[in-house]
Amino acid sequence: MAEKLKSIALALATALAATAPAMAQQIGTATAVNPSSEGTPPGGSTTTLTVGARVLHKERIHTSPTGSVQLLFLDKSTLSIAPNTSLVIDEFVYDPASNSGHMLTKLTQGTLQYIGGQLSHQGAVTVETPVAVIGIRGGIGVFTQGPNELQAFNLNGVQTGQNGAGRFSTITGFMRKIICWACAAGPAIPIPPDLVIHHINILSSTFGQNGGGPPFDGLPTNGLTCGTNSTPPCQWQPTNTGENNALQIIIESTKFATQPNPPPPPPNINTGAGIRAP
Repeated sequence: MAEKLKSIALALATALAATAPAMAQQIGTATAVNPSSEGTPPGGSTTTLTVGARVLHKERIHTSPTGSVQLLFLDKSTLSIAPNTSLVIDEFVYDPASNSGHMLTKLTQGTLQYIGGQLSHQGAVTVETPVAVIGIRGGIGVFTQGPNELQAFNLNGVQTGQNGAGRFSTITGFMRKIICWACAAGPAIPIPPDLVIHHINILSSTFGQNGGGPPFDGLPTNGLTCGTNSTPPCQWQPTNTGENNALQIIIESTKFATQPNPPPPPPNINTGAGIRAP
């Protein structure tokens, strides 16, 4: 009898292991994708990401020299991933009832921008690189891991880091460079304006790209509805959240800016009430 129960338990464990990739937890969604950007779920095969694709726990993301992607997570945080970047969403746990959990992203090469959501408000977000582990509280951070160093930029909030040489912290508007795990972090220096422009360029769609969405559909004349400047009418429905309206306007504005012959912008764009800063 014992041997029979053991065999049943083993068979059950094997079956669960085989179905694990299919049962992997969705933690977010790809909201903008420029080719070629790829995702590899745990135990699954690599596929090309598309807008609306599910992002899973432990998923690996890789972008080509022309690829970029933006991921929106359940806690309303976002990761914008530049070309030539490889990373893993190693941990993501979020309880919407208590707004608690944690997030760990492992960046092996390239550039990512993190914009905080509920988890970063509690300091529960970490970016791990080959040369340092950096925690983010309540803000926006850009991290570039190159062959010779990590550049960590704090655009808003507080960053606290650690490696084999000790701890360090960086305040808003400053950056640090770290060259190896056993090396002390470089001094905090003001972020140079040219690097800010560089990050905007590499994290944005380039000319002719639209983030994988439908063609440009016109900007609304206010934050809730679309006006006569849009033909056909805008594709989203009115909402009362303000925050959703702002996101939709940003998406359409990105398409507007990358059109071969963009039409003139409509006047008096109002993003609506209730928009919250990160």
